[in-house]
Amino acid sequence: MARGHRRSIREVSSSVRVEGRGLWTRNAVKGVAVRNESLKRERGVEWRHWSPRTSKLAAGILRTKGEPAELLPSQGASVLYLGAGHGTTISYLHDHLCGEGNEFGGQIVAVDISPRCLRDLIRLAKARPGLLPVLADARKPETLTPWLPNRVPWLFQDVSQAGQVDLFLAAAKNFLAPGGLALLSLKSASERVSAGGANEQYEAAAEALANAGLEVLEVIELTGWEEQHALISARAGAGWPHN
Repeated sequence: MARGHRRSIREVSSSVRVEGRGLWTRNAVKGVAVRNESLKRERGVEWRHWSPRTSKLAAGILRTKGEPAELLPSQGASVLYLGAGHGTTISYLHDHLCGEGNEFGGQIVAVDISPRCLRDLIRLAKARPGLLPVLADARKPETLTPWLPNRVPWLFQDVSQAGQVDLFLAAAKNFLAPGGLALLSLKSASERVSAGGANEQYEAAAEALANAGLEVLEVIELTGWEEQHALISARAGAGWPHN
């Protein structure tokens, strides 16, 4: 690297930025790494490296052909995340959506069916106000209504099991607000072999979302970071949900 050369920095939000080929978030819990990620300080601000190899949302932000900011919810919003896992992506989303001490007033309803994952999410939530872990089966949306009194402007699903599209549409119809953005992390290997190859499954999923009344914005293939995965972004129209 030439002396005096600086990597280009692109601000995605006040808490998320692309630096060179890397993605970073402003750490809402200073000095704490969630999954042994790199931390760095710059002008009194601590940043966490957000790897696309451990987060489909990060991979989508780095690979989208559109504006990366359009894949993220507005700071301070209440959102729904299905398939929260052990909380890796959730922690970065919290950096953006809630900030230190939940300074932005956001809320993440983080749903997972695994008690082990929920224990990790609960530990994470103790240091991150605004994070609400919920032990529930995403296939039963009616069980989530106590935590979601209002429709949300942003929904993310990362559930690797057969029937991902049907599950996603049920969640969107029950919880996504008109004008809201829904992101489906689709794992082709989780579907039946008869559903065709990866590309055919991505196309079929996009068609199913469009037929349900969602505007499909982009199908982002994540090959190289997440094999057999695509991130499909879709927006609900003003009349959503359609009967």
